[in-house]
This record gives sequence, structure tokens and C-alpha cells, in this order.
Amino acid sequence: MAQDHIIIVEDEEALAEVLKDYLSQLDMRVTVLNDGHSAVETILEEDPDLVILDVMLPGKDGLSICREVRAKSEVPIILETARIEEIDRLLGLELGADDYICKPWSPREVVARVKAILRRTKRPVSTTEIAPQETPDGLQMNEENWTVFFGSEQLDFTRREFRLLFILFKRPGRVFSRAQLLELAFPDDAMVFDRTVDSHIKNIRQKLKPFSGEDELIRSVYGVGYAYDG
Repeated sequence: MAQDHIIIVEDEEALAEVLKDYLSQLDMRVTVLNDGHSAVETILEEDPDLVILDVMLPGKDGLSICREVRAKSEVPIILETARIEEIDRLLGLELGADDYICKPWSPREVVARVKAILRRTKRPVSTTEIAPQETPDGLQMNEENWTVFFGSEQLDFTRREFRLLFILFKRPGRVFSRAQLLELAFPDDAMVFDRTVDSHIKNIRQKLKPFSGEDELIRSVYGVGYAYDG
């Protein structure tokens, strides 16, 4: 099996080397770029399995690199930022990144995110339009008849819970802020607020837990929102 190839675009060399060491221990091939000058060209030429991209870079910033790469490639991209309050803005820009991490990060957390995205992007994609969306963890959702199955077991979700879970489920790994979830899942419901989203997510987790075991399918991103990591 070919090695997964990861490109890290990070101007803080010490941080880049830490990540490189951790990923190399998993038998991944890692290329490090310390500025944004040739990042777009290198990413498109190398066609890696995943890119870890800092937002603030000399030469060309990470946002510009992300936009240019995404216009020509579907390579998974994890954006790094040093300011947690910036993540909401990044989410709003619809850059097409697959995940966001905030410095200072734990190398183990970054590696876990990388492994989750690689697992997901290497899964075969069904071409059957009428089939319910499904992931290997057994979760199935059908928007046509509002049903949720885990394996052969049907789960009972309210309409609001279904809408929230379906938004997350359709874009696994993508981090959604509470404001985005409100807008996408309840555009016409004036009685749903940020903390109502938290309450619904708690209920969804409780209903999934008997089937998912120790795996937390919905990940909380501190100060930002939620992502589905099935």
C-alpha cells in the first residue's frame, strides 16, 4: 500500500518539524514548505493526500492558497489559525477547507484529525442517487422519508434533531458554527437559538451512543461549533 503523502505549509519551522515527526511515525511521507511562495504549484504538482495549511504565511497567505488550490483540486485541507475567534470568519468565507485547528494545538489531536479525514476520503463513494447516505459506522439517513437507521435499527429523532444531524452528516469532518447550523437547519424557525442547538446536539449524542459505543460521532470544537466524525 502506498504511503499517504502529507504537505505541511507552516512558517514556524519548529511546529512543522513536530508534526512531521508525528506523521512520519505513522509511515506517512511528509513534505514541509515554510512559506506560501510556491505552495499552490507544489500542492497541485505533488497531488498529496492531505494538506495542513497555516493561515498566516510569508509570500502568500493561507486563505489565498486554499482558494487557488480548491479551484483546481479536491485535496483535503486542514487550516491552522493562531486565533480561535478567527475560525468563525474562516467558516463564513466558505473556503472549502475540510477542517480547522487553532494554535496552540496538540500534535496528537492534529494526527487524529488527519487520520479521520484520510479514512473518510479513501472510502468508496456510492453512485446510487436513491440510496440513503451511509457511512461505515452503520449510520444511514434518508431525507425523503425522514428516517435514521444504525445498521438494522431505526432511531427515533425529532424533526429538529434530524435536520441538525443531517446537515453535519452530509459534510463529515466539516466544522459548522452554531450560527451556521441555525441558518441551514432552521432558516424559518425564530424559536431556535444557539443554546437550543447545544441541547439538540446533546440529545442526538445520547440517541447515537448505544450504537456508536465509545466513538463520539459528533465532535465539539471549543468556541466554534460541531462536526460529524463518523
